[in-house]
Amino acid sequence: MTHLEQAVIGQLVSGNYRTAAVFSKYRIDFCCNGNRTIEEACAQKKIDISAVTADLAEVLGVQPETGTDYNTWEPDVLAIHIVDRHHAYVASQIPVLQAYLHKLSNVHGGAHPELVRIAQLFNESAAELTMHMKKEELVLFPYIRQMVVARENGTSAAPAHFGTVAGPISMMMHEHDQEGERFRQIQQLSGDYTVPPDGCNTYRVTYALLKEFQDDLHLHIHLENNILFPKAADLENGSRPAGK
Repeated sequence: MTHLEQAVIGQLVSGNYRTAAVFSKYRIDFCCNGNRTIEEACAQKKIDISAVTADLAEVLGVQPETGTDYNTWEPDVLAIHIVDRHHAYVASQIPVLQAYLHKLSNVHGGAHPELVRIAQLFNESAAELTMHMKKEELVLFPYIRQMVVARENGTSAAPAHFGTVAGPISMMMHEHDQEGERFRQIQQLSGDYTVPPDGCNTYRVTYALLKEFQDDLHLHIHLENNILFPKAADLENGSRPAGK
């Protein structure tokens, strides 16, 4: 692990923004004091360097999710995946991004007033997405599971209080459109997540995390709008979901 111990913190974060979360966890300044090696920073703060490098190695070894054919998945299994992978990601990243955006707005908002608006838009999105995901987890997704079980048992699912799944699906898709538009505004205000010349490492990490959040949201919405929701409608109509 010697190569990590001797890595310069600022350079490591610039090369892979996900490492910022590890340094934040151990309260190691990767921004203003990013010119130190990991070994130097750990020695100064009396931190177990093996724990830091192990966490960094785990982050650096993460591979992006690719090549999965979600069309072949049963709808209830896909719903579980969406909750475990995408809902959990959104919930974990909201407080991280809110903290970074608050700090950026306070430090750089005078020279870059767009940061204040970006922070406002993200906070609005965070509140809406949190409610949106709860509605899916407590209402729509459990009913999809009931329909799958009913089909497997050769019976019919109990009537839902919301009528047909078309109602909540329409609402979820409308809310997806709203959040997509909010992030289009964030992308435009940030110049497609372009860090200005006077931007620090915190600036770079924040924009990189915002872009990752938007990319994840696009996949999240695609899985629901284009795969899960049509499968749910097919289940309710008594036909076997597409891909089966």
